[in-house]
Amino acid sequence: MTNTIADIETSDLILVTGSNTTENHPVLSTFMKRAALKGKKMYVIDPRHIKLTDNAAKWLRPNPGTDIAWINGLMHVIIKEDLHDKTFIAQRTENFEALEDVVAAYTPEHVAEITGIAADDIIEVAREFASAPAAAICYCMGITQHTCGTDNVKSLANLSMLCGHLGKPGGGVNPLRGQNNVQGACDMGGLPNVFTAYQAVTKDDIRQNYEKAWNVTGMSATPGLPVTEMIEKAYSGEFKSLFIIGENPMVSDPDLNHAKKALSNLEFLVVQDIFETETTALADVVLPAACFAEKDGTFTNTERRVQRVRKAVDAPEDARLDWEIICDIARRMGYDMGYENSHEIFKEICAVTPSYKGITWERIDKVGIHWPCPDENHPGTPILHTTQFTRGKGLFHAIEHQPPAEVPDADYPFILTTGRVLYHYHTRTMTMRTEGLNILSPECFVEISRTDARKLGLDTGDLVNVSSRRGRISAKLKVSHKAVAGTVFIPFHFAQSAANELTNAKLDPTAKIPELKVCAINIGPAA
Repeated sequence: MTNTIADIETSDLILVTGSNTTENHPVLSTFMKRAALKGKKMYVIDPRHIKLTDNAAKWLRPNPGTDIAWINGLMHVIIKEDLHDKTFIAQRTENFEALEDVVAAYTPEHVAEITGIAADDIIEVAREFASAPAAAICYCMGITQHTCGTDNVKSLANLSMLCGHLGKPGGGVNPLRGQNNVQGACDMGGLPNVFTAYQAVTKDDIRQNYEKAWNVTGMSATPGLPVTEMIEKAYSGEFKSLFIIGENPMVSDPDLNHAKKALSNLEFLVVQDIFETETTALADVVLPAACFAEKDGTFTNTERRVQRVRKAVDAPEDARLDWEIICDIARRMGYDMGYENSHEIFKEICAVTPSYKGITWERIDKVGIHWPCPDENHPGTPILHTTQFTRGKGLFHAIEHQPPAEVPDADYPFILTTGRVLYHYHTRTMTMRTEGLNILSPECFVEISRTDARKLGLDTGDLVNVSSRRGRISAKLKVSHKAVAGTVFIPFHFAQSAANELTNAKLDPTAKIPELKVCAINIGPAA
């Protein structure tokens, strides 16, 4: 996030897209709703009629997988009507002419044909977004989980830069992280091509700094692989072993039948987790780990705020701290990796991570600090890009609309999109053990519009088969006002009737994220 969570409430206009915020980020959504109650405009652009639309000035419904087109359409109107921030563009950006050339073809009428959004609605949102003193963009996996996910994000950045909404309170481009410490995991180098603070493994000086800090030599300059490519290499036999920590890919990965064959093909699979899962069932070795409430450390949340986490209860007898397990394995592999406690680890993190260098446990004892925080006298950085971008000038990317990897046809006439429900978390590793949550949301469902249900001769409660080119599941139908004709929603939480048996494993070429939000399916009554 370029801005803070609290900042959202101060925005003059909030554009929410690809985020079912009230169910995925219920606490954060209160800031959006309070802003709307104060008279601030909110536009929700989403394929489903999600609950947040109740608080919006208007809901715009795009066809799934057409985000670049409607974003380009907004920019077309803004440039055509001379509403763009020329001073910001001239002083702080480059490559504007290339963007201008591409979006020239995305007239509201043309965009309406691609997206299904009315031309007048495109014009209205463009004018309101450009004229707002400060407008915030908030998005989530409905934007990223596409074969063009990286380009979707770049397009949103284009839109914000075009109107000068970056680097100031109430503005910004704000990805809402899907889990509580995923931002921290990325900051710590939990990506295949970087060390901590996104320092490239390919740069000699960066590697030399780490070699000195860790007293090693010969660190590889070759980036690792994202998980989606690891699965493919396990399937082909190139990967012999895999160590999975705190993840349940046998529910969360796309094309689960293929993923299961891949993991089963490994010679050695290790899974480290707090409970038994569908993935531990395939493992050769399971390492029981302590949960968040049983450890000390820090979380870095979605707004880049580094916060203390304190042990509240003792772990079960067999469970150990993640870092202790990893250190023991490292020692047995020949590297003496040892720490006294989590505090000592955090000191090392700050020593080798420029954006964390000024953060100490004492400074965040009661209130967290937003990185970057380069020294102990620095207050932290709640808002990014106030004077310049990381690369100096912001770069406009000229991006054309591209269709999803799979579109409906006669055999598979519906579009499937997946997501979460309020009562469950990710693959239900934890929430399925909570009786009250299971009462509220006991099983998978297939959400469909009243129009489509009538065409199929089906109704709520009917057991249906849902099939794609990759698999088939059975679940109960749920006719809902949230659904729009032609599009079906299935939550991915449930191992029984797993939505990801259907989803498409085609990847974004840059981020390597799968297209979980769009695939073609068919529905019929269960025999």
